[in-house]
Amino acid sequence: MPRSYSRAARENLNATSADEPLLMALEITHPDLAEPVRVVSDTQGITLEGHEFVACPFRCTLPDDMDTRQPRARLEVDNVGRELTQWLDDSRGGQGAKCRMIQVLRSSPEVIEFDLTLDLSNLVINQSVVSGELGFVDTLNRPAVNLQYRPETAPGLF
Repeated sequence: MPRSYSRAARENLNATSADEPLLMALEITHPDLAEPVRVVSDTQGITLEGHEFVACPFRCTLPDDMDTRQPRARLEVDNVGRELTQWLDDSRGGQGAKCRMIQVLRSSPEVIEFDLTLDLSNLVINQSVVSGELGFVDTLNRPAVNLQYRPETAPGLF
C-alpha cells in the first residue's frame, strides 16, 4: 500500500521542526449512526469535503506496509463523554463499523494526502480510553461452513 504525499507534505514529514504537521481526521460510519462521526486530532475543527470535523484528542497509528500480512492500525480515543460509550453499547461493540482515515495539511485541506477506509473491530473500553483495531476482515481464511464434523463436534460419527 504505497503512499504518495504532495511535496509540501513530504517536506513536513522530513522536517525536524515542521511548520505545520499533518492533521489526522477520522470519519466513523455505522448502520446505527444517522450521521457519521467526524473528528480531527487538533485543537480546532476543520472543514473537509464540505463536512465539519470536530476537534477531539485521539491517537491513531497508520497501517503498516508489510507484505506478509494484512494492514493493521490502532485507534485510541479518550473516553470523555457518555455518547461514545452509549453508541458502543447500542451497536454491540461497534460491530460493522468502518473508519476512514484522512491526512491533510491545515493550509490546504482540499488536498487529501492520505485516505484509507478500514474496518473497526476489537473495541475495548476502560475508564479513560476507548481503543480498537483498524484493518480488513480476513474473509479468505475463514471456514466455508460454520459446523465441521470432527470427533470433538460429532463424536457419534467416529
